[in-house]
Amino acid sequence: MKISQIDYSATHAFSPLVTDYLQQKNNLASFYHRFPTLENFQLQISEKQFTPEQRTLLCEELERQYALLPEVQAGVRKNLDLLKQPNTFTITTGHQLSIFTGPLYFIYKIITAIKTAQQLQQQYPDYNFVPVYWMATEDHDFAEINHFTLFGKTYTWETDQKGAVGRFKTDSISSLIKSLPESYPLFEKAYTEFGTLSAATRFLAHELFGEFGLISIDGDAPALKKALQPVVKNELLEQTTFKLVNATTEKLAAAGYKTQVTPREINLFYLDNGLRERLVLKEGRYQVLNTDLSFSQEEILHLAETQPEKFSPNVILRPLYEEILLPNLCYIGGGAEVAYWFQLKEVFQFFKVPFPVIMLRNSGLYIAKNQATRMHKLNLQATDLFQDLPALKKQVTATYQEKELNLEEERKQVEAVFAGIEKLVATIDPTLSRTVAAEAQKTHNSLMVLEKKIVKANDTKYETIYNQLTSLRDKLFPNGTLQERVENLLTYQTNNSEFIRDLYEAFEPFAAKFTILEEE
Repeated sequence: MKISQIDYSATHAFSPLVTDYLQQKNNLASFYHRFPTLENFQLQISEKQFTPEQRTLLCEELERQYALLPEVQAGVRKNLDLLKQPNTFTITTGHQLSIFTGPLYFIYKIITAIKTAQQLQQQYPDYNFVPVYWMATEDHDFAEINHFTLFGKTYTWETDQKGAVGRFKTDSISSLIKSLPESYPLFEKAYTEFGTLSAATRFLAHELFGEFGLISIDGDAPALKKALQPVVKNELLEQTTFKLVNATTEKLAAAGYKTQVTPREINLFYLDNGLRERLVLKEGRYQVLNTDLSFSQEEILHLAETQPEKFSPNVILRPLYEEILLPNLCYIGGGAEVAYWFQLKEVFQFFKVPFPVIMLRNSGLYIAKNQATRMHKLNLQATDLFQDLPALKKQVTATYQEKELNLEEERKQVEAVFAGIEKLVATIDPTLSRTVAAEAQKTHNSLMVLEKKIVKANDTKYETIYNQLTSLRDKLFPNGTLQERVENLLTYQTNNSEFIRDLYEAFEPFAAKFTILEEE
């Protein structure tokens, strides 16, 4: 496997906020706490306060959740036990419960968390570092997770279930499994032997990453929700989050950056079986949108006290919930996640929760052996592929001809001729200058038309080469975007059983570079 790295900016696929953050530009410094360097984690460790009571709550709930698996791999068991110790910290990433793991970036997030934890362990041997996957079990946008792309074809799970997707029953996914081009026993077991999407996803994460000690956590648990009660009460009565995030959003916009999320006055959902709907305050009552449910202030506060599991944080409050529950030092996310975390620093300060180090997950381009062969036959390097298609065509064409296809030199010669004629007529009859200029323009236009015809004829000549180039680029950049945003794990693991291990070996989280993996 040939590994190379390029700057994220060179991919032309990441926002200015992300690329500026990686360059540590001063105008972003106030929106995050510490940049992800190995050295900065010493300060983050000393700052993170996590009480014995918080640790006990976390560990007891994790034991309950992992008891639902038939067996726990040794690496996971070790990390579950380490979490009970006061010198153990977590490195966390989060993601939706995309079926069949969804796009590749889900895999990339987790490997980044695993690799970061291991590198921190080497740097700080007196502490323990555990990679954690926060399962977004309470998300209700089923349309975002109900499909995946395998070998260029999209497969979709159809179900009428509503509410938090982690609670969805998986029995109706069997028809999708039968439609796949071949059998995938691990995934079949996950969705047929585990009754909910949350349980199935935990099993998959455990089987795929258990050897690395990955811990998965489901925040949709009554015991865990108790830790969020002070935040829930503030949301209901004061709406502090709304004010703070709006203020930060204005600052980011003033600095020229596009913001990712818009806060609500109440950043909570009402959660029940088959239901996850926003809470809004109207005419003195707390209403659950799209339902007949309504509460007085006294009733809603009583509900928060006695049944905190009925409240679900939205994208604004979920990061705070994570950091309250975990002895976390670093959150790893994609570009969009980095952007919305940058809107939240003031919220963390208000609730006196340390703001974690924010790390951009690893991104990569995986080039299979047959694709690499085609690439080299076209005299291209992997880094060339990030150009747009016209630029690539021009580069490929240039390798097959000595001279660039244009009439620039000829135009200059003709211009020189007409310049001489212009001097001549100026001495004979200055009124002829306009005629000369007109003829010069006509000749220039004729040469431009001729140049286009020559280029078109050349394009026809190289049509086969261009078709090969277009096919290669379409496969490596499906739908014109990064591979990781479309393709699924199985597209690569089917032909390379060591795909996850190869990613693990290639990714370097602290390098902050885009990774290219090329099969040899």
